[in-house]
Amino acid sequence: MTKSAAPPLAIETRQATKIYGSGNTEVVAMLDASMQVRQGEVIALLGPSGSGKSTFLTAVGLINPPTSGQILIGGRLVLDGPTAHGNLRTFRRRHIGFIFQKSNLIPFLTALENVQIALQLNGETPRAARRRSLELMDYLGVSDRADNLPSALSGGQQQRVAIARALANRPSVLLADEPTAALDSERGRQVMELFAQVAHEQSAGVIVVTHDHRSLDIFDAIYEMEDGKMQRQLQNSQAATDTR
Repeated sequence: MTKSAAPPLAIETRQATKIYGSGNTEVVAMLDASMQVRQGEVIALLGPSGSGKSTFLTAVGLINPPTSGQILIGGRLVLDGPTAHGNLRTFRRRHIGFIFQKSNLIPFLTALENVQIALQLNGETPRAARRRSLELMDYLGVSDRADNLPSALSGGQQQRVAIARALANRPSVLLADEPTAALDSERGRQVMELFAQVAHEQSAGVIVVTHDHRSLDIFDAIYEMEDGKMQRQLQNSQAATDTR
């Protein structure tokens, strides 16, 4: 019986380093950070404040290029140090979805319009954008709140709309920075389970920066950063044991 091939890599970083300043003012925010995330995997990134997690996430998201090292998305070299291979803004809009601690929904647009705008900015017609947005909101269980303004939504509902917006352009990479920090444990776990569902069903590579150890059993693997370095990698079974 032959073993099935591993899924392709959605994300790969090779010795990504970020240095701010020089000489006496030099600060190493990230040092030789390497990670591989396959399609369909959801990865947790742990570490104390100031350990380099957000620096790493913004490098993978092509917002804050590394000083050295490489960032590959879908097997394609996109950043070689600060040198971009192609238009980063266009690539990011087409291939990468972001979710933050706050949902950052536009307050004067309805939930549906908040999702639609991501598609229309990418060239979709209003009709196609509406259809895709409603499909995503139904998938995430918030289609019944489509016509509500963000102020009328609970924190969990706002995050689900933000996830729908992040998924609108079918990204191959989904990056989340402390997405459950403002949620209670039940809603936080629901959001984490949604990331796993999205990774598995949409064949996306997902990285979630989190301080919440209560949901680590959901993840396929756990990385930890300290002082800008990737300290270790745990499989979810070991991580669940370590955090009991």
